[in-house]
Amino acid sequence: MTDSARSTHTTITRLRVGDLQAGDQRLPINVHILDHPDARILVDTGLTQLHPAVADMDPRIQPLNELPGFDPDSIDIVVNTHLHFDHVGGNHLFPGRPIYVQRAEYIEAHAGEYTILDWVDAPGVTYTLVDGELELLPGIRLIRAAGHSAGSQIVVVETGHRPAVLCGDSAVFYGELDQPATEAQHLIRSLDPSEVWLSHQDAPWRPAVPARG
Repeated sequence: MTDSARSTHTTITRLRVGDLQAGDQRLPINVHILDHPDARILVDTGLTQLHPAVADMDPRIQPLNELPGFDPDSIDIVVNTHLHFDHVGGNHLFPGRPIYVQRAEYIEAHAGEYTILDWVDAPGVTYTLVDGELELLPGIRLIRAAGHSAGSQIVVVETGHRPAVLCGDSAVFYGELDQPATEAQHLIRSLDPSEVWLSHQDAPWRPAVPARG
């Protein structure tokens, strides 16, 4: 399943790659493609296999490499918003491609039982470590947004007016952006985005439009 939105220079396409159980809800797992004039970027890689460590979340997967019309070889750059298992399970599909992640996130992931390290450190995976903010391409920035994890990052896409944001799990539910509580959520709102794409929601969050008096 896909959805698309067009900015001035970059098209954002959502790909649903599965779902999982979180408490009493099933949440979708989405990744996003950014088609920029200079490169094709994949933000997060979802799951491509199951693992006993997360069996309690009952993941149901639609691996990227099995989605009709998706060609892993078309991707030039990968961004991991963070290194939790449901965001890195397809990293192995992109050997030799740069995968951008915050240095703090990479360190945390290797410091304890944080994720599935076999997926993070899959053969051929090459990370480019980011410290803070980075202009990835003209009009696309990576910004550290600690909250969900110490090294979570968001992707800001300039549109010529108000930016679009891909927030990973900095917000899981829309209400967390309606009433921000964490440093990352306040950061996202401070950017005055036109829309925010969440990993576990199918449609982007958009700010409420004040009623006209």
